Amino acid sequence: MSATPELKRVVLGALVGTALEWYDFFIYGTAAALVFNRLFFTDADPAAGTIAAFATFGVGFVVRPFGGVLFGHLGDKIGRRSTLIITTVIMGLSTGLIGLLPTYPAIGVAAPILLTLLRVCQGLGAGAEFGGAATLLAEHAPPGRRGYYASYAQTGVQIGLVLGTSAFLLVQLMPEEDFLAWGWRLPFLVSFALIGVALYVRLRVAESPVFREMERTREIVRLPIRDAIARYPRNFIVGVGAHICDTAVVYTLATFSVAYAAGELGLSNRTALLGVILFGLTVIVLQPIYGHLSDRVGRRPLNLFSVVFVAVFAYPYFLMVDTGVTGVVWLAMMIMGAFGFAPQVAVQPVFYAELFGARVRYTGFAASRELGAALAGFSPLIGAALAARLDGEPWLVAAFLILTAMISFGAFWASRESKDMDIAAFDPLRRPLVEE
Repeated sequence: MSATPELKRVVLGALVGTALEWYDFFIYGTAAALVFNRLFFTDADPAAGTIAAFATFGVGFVVRPFGGVLFGHLGDKIGRRSTLIITTVIMGLSTGLIGLLPTYPAIGVAAPILLTLLRVCQGLGAGAEFGGAATLLAEHAPPGRRGYYASYAQTGVQIGLVLGTSAFLLVQLMPEEDFLAWGWRLPFLVSFALIGVALYVRLRVAESPVFREMERTREIVRLPIRDAIARYPRNFIVGVGAHICDTAVVYTLATFSVAYAAGELGLSNRTALLGVILFGLTVIVLQPIYGHLSDRVGRRPLNLFSVVFVAVFAYPYFLMVDTGVTGVVWLAMMIMGAFGFAPQVAVQPVFYAELFGARVRYTGFAASRELGAALAGFSPLIGAALAARLDGEPWLVAAFLILTAMISFGAFWASRESKDMDIAAFDPLRRPLVEE
């Protein structure tokens, strides 16, 4: 079945919107690894400064569940498309303003405080962005092709990772003095322009047919988060656990590994960042393939395979990175991306959309997923702290990745196969509404 013009616009809207919004989110992580410890936490020694910078990075994850509940509520009340437009503005403005912040030498302790506040705003916007884009795609996609089309929401996230890392790679070509003085700001300031691009694309996207039917039949519930938890308690818990492993993997690779390769192994920042770009490109290529495969074999088998691979490959990954050989480091990142990360995240958009009925889908999706992100979002901080306990060696970090894989394995094992569910059903479980 070929895609209709409307479906193509939805795919483009999700792809461009998530790419630009997650560009915003990812550049903070790169800056935390390379810049913020030197410009916003200058009173600390280098290791403590890195840990403090990663702590502010993790703050964004703490508030993501609140963003998921707040904007998920709006998404189930006023529509998926309208809510995504709001989150686009929030993400773009908060990221752009980081590029205008004075540093610690200029205004003292106010600098890291303002940085953290803007990170909070980023987290609120990000908490609803992915859930909204994936829900819109899943509800527009034809039966039997949901996994394939919904995977483009996650493809956009990986494009954002590649764009954000590439932006820092380019500005690092500047002399270090200029880079630290003003060059690091450029990737953040670009976000002001990207707001316009994302809004232009998203304003041309039609509202979900499922939501339009909810409006027509007055099936909109008053408090979606209450109904999502009360009516789907098992699925909500599954949603929390399912997002822990992939969150730990991507931020360990994209942030901790960059700091580790540059700080402990003596590799250049450019080499480490190129590894992250290769990781992201590998995942981008494989997303639609795994999404298509999930429409054939199901969501559950691919999810289980992915987390098992993470557990098996965690120690070999760091053994390869620890060689300090550029090609081996890059290969390690690409292998983890291809088999430990890509299958899981390609299936993720449709997997979460199928956990909840239409009336509470946006809220249940965003709240459960982002609660899992909050639990694993401090992975770079945890990684830095664990490595410090072994004088910089990463073996406890590998053990941490195995632990996250075990948690997500439990969630996926408890999940039910959902590829044949009716995405338009207001309540697949046919349970009565919670009493008002």
